[in-house]
Amino acid sequence: QAQLVESGGGLVQAGDSLSLSCAASGRTVSFRGMGWFRQTPGNEREFVAGIAWSGGSPLYADSVKGRFAISRDNAKNTVYLQMNSLKPEDTAVYFCAAQRRYLRMTTPPADYDIWGQGTQVTVSS
Repeated sequence: QAQLVESGGGLVQAGDSLSLSCAASGRTVSFRGMGWFRQTPGNEREFVAGIAWSGGSPLYADSVKGRFAISRDNAKNTVYLQMNSLKPEDTAVYFCAAQRRYLRMTTPPADYDIWGQGTQVTVSS
């Protein structure tokens, strides 16, 4: 059984930076891709960034492209999300997720079957 645990959320001001971490444990050998998602109250969970567990070019939502960067350290079984130039509209609960079915990068939340508990990111104006 694989598990994901996020950390690094918090309250920051607009323009600040924040780094999220996602530590994976258990059967990570089955992971094909990792993704970061976010969700605000009353809205669906949306894709933010993704990266293949084995490497390759990451994928970003247009809303965060150029500001966020996803990376992974396989030796530590950890995926990171560096968030720069944060905006109030980035406020959300951020989730880390893993998918074990597709070799290609995929964005729908339904494609991901292992989820962390989420971490709150709040950006004040």
